[in-house]
Amino acid sequence: MKQISLILFALLAPAAAFADVLTVQPVAAGVWAIEGPAEQRDPENLGNNATFGLIETSEGAVLVDPGGTRAGAAMLHGVVRGLTDQPVRYVINTGGQDHRWLGNGYWKEQGATVIASAAAVADQQARGSLQLTVLSQLVGNGLEGTRPSYADVVFDTDHVLDLGGRQIEIHHAGAAHTPGDSFVWLPDQRAVFTGDIVYVGRIPGVMEFSDSASWLEAFAAIEALAPLHLIPGHGPLTTLERAQADTRDYLTNLRDRMRTYIENGGDIIGSVEVDQSAFAYLGQFDSLAGRNAQAVFQQLEWD
Repeated sequence: MKQISLILFALLAPAAAFADVLTVQPVAAGVWAIEGPAEQRDPENLGNNATFGLIETSEGAVLVDPGGTRAGAAMLHGVVRGLTDQPVRYVINTGGQDHRWLGNGYWKEQGATVIASAAAVADQQARGSLQLTVLSQLVGNGLEGTRPSYADVVFDTDHVLDLGGRQIEIHHAGAAHTPGDSFVWLPDQRAVFTGDIVYVGRIPGVMEFSDSASWLEAFAAIEALAPLHLIPGHGPLTTLERAQADTRDYLTNLRDRMRTYIENGGDIIGSVEVDQSAFAYLGQFDSLAGRNAQAVFQQLEWD
């Protein structure tokens, strides 16, 4: 009953009801960023602590990432209804983190087709059970009804969707924050939805499943497009220059300094002291910098 109540509220409430959780930012005509809060998953945000996207066409809408839970997907739907009368026909999973795919089931019930890279689907299958366990502790009853549901259309590196006169390109240039991270490119608008390849305003999370070297290569693939509008996976609509400062430069600095530290005989225990202070302005720096250092230490040792 609680699950039904949450979803009904999300569907029937006006978009303004979600203004404290999800912020809408116009990107171009018929294109929006939908930014979730820069905080941990909780019963209020329902796992939507990331940035999503909506692309409107004359033949239906495309959603970039479905929400972090079934109720979170319904919350996103409430926002979508306030932006377009078009039904969501396609949902793109840009990676393997929970907010990139665990809302899939809700959207499939609405008739949407889900698209993801093969690497993202493999990651979702590998980590889904753990993600659900963690979410049960973080969002409580907001998790009810959330079940793993995977993409209908799976691609290896590139997929092009032509819908209502819009060309929407999806590219998996390599592993980044997660093994299957992809970005979504709108060539006519020169706008890119980066998924977890770009973090703005908060420190990137380098996890045990991340690949910091390949992450920089994926970032370079975005740079090569010279986008005018960049919608990060975390943070507000921004510029390429800001993304370079907050994500590319952070990862480059950490890898370069860690490589020198290892060459000088450093061990994993002391790796947390490698200097990252130039990026202390980024949100969640104190809680994540040490973990990132140890993850990059291990990755460089394996190189």
